[in-house]
Amino acid sequence: MRLLDLLEGISWECLQGKHSMEGEHSMEEWHSMEEEHSMEEAHSMEKEVSAVVYDSRKIVEGCLFICIEGVNFDGHAFAAEAAEKGAAALLVSKPVEGLEDKDIAVIKVEDTRYAMAFVSAAWFGHPAKKLKTIGITGTKGKTTTTYLVKSILENAGLKVGLIGTIETVIGDIHIHAENTTPESYILQEYFAKMAEAGLDAVVMEVSSQALKLHRTQGFVFDYGIFTNLEPDHIGPGEHESFEEYMECKGRLFRQCLVGIVNCDDNHVGDIVEGHSCELETYGTGEGAMLRAESLELVHTPGELGVNFHVAGLMDFDAHVPAPGRFSVYNALCAIAICRHFQVGTADIQSALRTAKVKGRIERVKISDRFTLLIDYAHNAMALESLLSTLKEYEPKRLVCLFGCGGNRSRQRRYEMGEVSGRLADFTVITSDNPRFEEPQAIIEDIKTGIGKTEGRYVEICDRREAIAYAISHAEEGDLIVLAGKGHEDYQEIRGVKYPMDERVIIAELLADGLEHI
Repeated sequence: MRLLDLLEGISWECLQGKHSMEGEHSMEEWHSMEEEHSMEEAHSMEKEVSAVVYDSRKIVEGCLFICIEGVNFDGHAFAAEAAEKGAAALLVSKPVEGLEDKDIAVIKVEDTRYAMAFVSAAWFGHPAKKLKTIGITGTKGKTTTTYLVKSILENAGLKVGLIGTIETVIGDIHIHAENTTPESYILQEYFAKMAEAGLDAVVMEVSSQALKLHRTQGFVFDYGIFTNLEPDHIGPGEHESFEEYMECKGRLFRQCLVGIVNCDDNHVGDIVEGHSCELETYGTGEGAMLRAESLELVHTPGELGVNFHVAGLMDFDAHVPAPGRFSVYNALCAIAICRHFQVGTADIQSALRTAKVKGRIERVKISDRFTLLIDYAHNAMALESLLSTLKEYEPKRLVCLFGCGGNRSRQRRYEMGEVSGRLADFTVITSDNPRFEEPQAIIEDIKTGIGKTEGRYVEICDRREAIAYAISHAEEGDLIVLAGKGHEDYQEIRGVKYPMDERVIIAELLADGLEHI
């Protein structure tokens, strides 16, 4: 593909060093640029590109090498190496050295990540145009909602891809996820594979980091969805402030045709400020265009669930085999999306009853005398929502086992400790992903938070031992939740990920003869 064709979608302002989030330039502008420069420079834009590369380890002859600047690396340092290996062109955001006497085109932009999104879309032939694209953003509920949408649409006969925190799903292919939303090049590659596989739609989680780093630029979502917003992902390596976090979330609604938002959330006005899309709302209040009414908790042997009535834009009764109000919001959001695909009521009802998400209020059946759940709740908001919901089912004791991740905000640890101490009847404090911190130091921070309450607790640093303790000390009528890991099947310690799947741990403990009530 010609270099000129790869660069066609990048805004003219970006190429001039005046970054703009919206707007595309015309071919006439490009030709004007060529006329203003030497014939040699114009010829450079006609170069054929053999590959698009942003990883220096994958540089090949004839490629366009995009110099990405990250927290711990800078692709600009490999510009000379790329030229030496025969790269046809470089995409840079600052001056590079070592290119003397090298036949290589250098294109300077303000933000190479922004530019890469458009280049990647062009490289793969703009595959998003061949799919109905659904992007879901928010602090919590993204993962569950994506799986609900996939289940409902597939129940109605559509072929649906999924991109999210747990995995990417393309037909029968399941790819483990490294990021909630992959880099723009990988994202466009997935879109292309989905289109090639004959899929009709893709539903994906859109993280605030993805929006901040322009991973979802280069195309327009058919549907952009907002679930809720609370302070999270604020700290080193994430967002500088809640205001930045909120602003990044709001970008989705300047990049979609139809926006579907939770109008019960206090921040929805700020999120949709400056939106360029058509807006629809869902919620539990009278003002919502799609509403959930008459909520009823369901507690039967083997199930915690909720019944509700869907009103407004649709009219039917629904049941979700997952507890609480947030399960209603997830289901309602999925319904609001799938309504646009003319899915029948029966298909929606059936899918809601059967859809399951790994690590999202996931029941692990080991005894009829108490209930054991696994959930991904890894911040104070999610944990408070989870524990408050479970308390509504009036267990004899609510037991919460959790830890906090290392190299993340210490404030999160204080807050989660305080939440568990206040809402749980008993807390088992343990380790999560300590990363490069000492696990015991993280536990001490959690204890600082729980110390503000009268909550009873025990600390057991080894997570396997902590789980064994929780099960072996279970009492009849207990509801035990293992929080924080959810779908994760590893524990990260000093840069190494060790296998750790809580379901496997539980099975092994029981096989070893762990006594439990």
